[in-house]
Amino acid sequence: MVSRALSASLGRALRASARRPAPLRTFATVVPQGPFTQTTTLSNGLTVATESRPDAQTATVGVWIDAGSRAETDATNGTAHFLEHMAFKGTGRRSQTSLELEVENLGAHLNAYTSREQTVYYAKSFRKDVPQAVDIISDILQNSKLEAGAVERERDVILREQQEVEKQHEEVVFDHLHAVAFQGQPLGRTILGPEKNIRSIQRSDLVDYIKTNYTADRMVLVGAGGVDHDELVKAAEKAFSSLPVSKNPLRLGQQSHPKPRFAGSEVRIRDDELPTAHIAVAVEGVGWSSPDYFPMLVMQSIFGNWDRALGSSPMLSSRLSDIFARNELANSYMSFSTSYSDTGLWGIYIVSENLRNLDDVMHFTLREWARMSMAPTTAEVERAKSQLKVSLLLGLDGSTAIAEDIGRQLVTTGVRLSPAQIEGAIDAVSVDQIKACAQKYLWDKDFALAALGRVEGLLDYNRIRADMSSLVY
Repeated sequence: MVSRALSASLGRALRASARRPAPLRTFATVVPQGPFTQTTTLSNGLTVATESRPDAQTATVGVWIDAGSRAETDATNGTAHFLEHMAFKGTGRRSQTSLELEVENLGAHLNAYTSREQTVYYAKSFRKDVPQAVDIISDILQNSKLEAGAVERERDVILREQQEVEKQHEEVVFDHLHAVAFQGQPLGRTILGPEKNIRSIQRSDLVDYIKTNYTADRMVLVGAGGVDHDELVKAAEKAFSSLPVSKNPLRLGQQSHPKPRFAGSEVRIRDDELPTAHIAVAVEGVGWSSPDYFPMLVMQSIFGNWDRALGSSPMLSSRLSDIFARNELANSYMSFSTSYSDTGLWGIYIVSENLRNLDDVMHFTLREWARMSMAPTTAEVERAKSQLKVSLLLGLDGSTAIAEDIGRQLVTTGVRLSPAQIEGAIDAVSVDQIKACAQKYLWDKDFALAALGRVEGLLDYNRIRADMSSLVY
């Protein structure tokens, strides 16, 4: 069965070597060598990257493309996601039915997703079927028929998907947060696009998007698990040799667009039928390659996530969770550090039914942000570093997660940091770095705010901004 995912997973991955106690007696000395990433660039600019596990019987192979909704215009917004849907509707060599039967007969899983900066097509299969999986992905990318009838049928599918997304409060709030933070710019648009675009996109728009963005120099073919690097390179040469190259080829990680402007602004959608207020507030964050990337991740980890349903709130490490729990200010919150190629959003998403005290919710949140500029403790920084490393380690569970990490890193930065390098970068973050980053990105900075639901008790933007600038911990 062909399945799809709406958006990319947001997270970095880490694999650390396990330390085991030395045995009392040994007969041989073995120096453990963890998996490493091999890369080869074909003559047309396509990068092939693998992390092999000789003992693995399954593998994930896929193509990561440096293009998503950010590569669209106002008129074509929604094209990348529309194209993702059309990819499984048949090619010049395979009808939709034969494609689905072939995938099912292999016992494989074929999937795709679109994000603001990337489009990904990948398959998970048995080791022996990797060449066939590569051929299927190659066929989908290069030979999709994009028949007019299928385009018309898929409109209704995407419109229904849009209706489902609009029921997910978190998705709605984060789309609005992007829209106000990056007003009138590509990063501010939604991935699905507005309804009028979904109804008007034509086959020619899909073809133009492919010609412009599906070029070899903007793609990485990734294999993880039961794959052999040389064999995958041969499969790539056979399947992707005819991929075109951009008129102005770019190196992986090289930016082809101007850095967006962050706007301090807000949007509020009052809905009295909702029992809660959903609030997201964010300052401008950092891109993947920023030297402040890891300090900002650690600072996000200091705040962490909290849900009162867990029942252990007062014992959590975050001071903010303790304040919220003891004063019953919120139902839950989720801190985030979302990075793109050249910018990001760093902030918090809060859900609260304490509608009379939303001003306190914002005050204590911003007060904790201010504290990072002056008095983060060594204990909470070290704890956050440990929690972050564990989180990243758990995020590398299986070949698909590893492939995702390789593809995302290579497309966004041009290199893949090894797990040891990532662990070292996190370990190197100090209290002074946290203070410096907080002073640079949080202290008395304009912020973007998106609120949905019963938000009548939320103070005016300028009042919140004034409160933020006057806070002294």
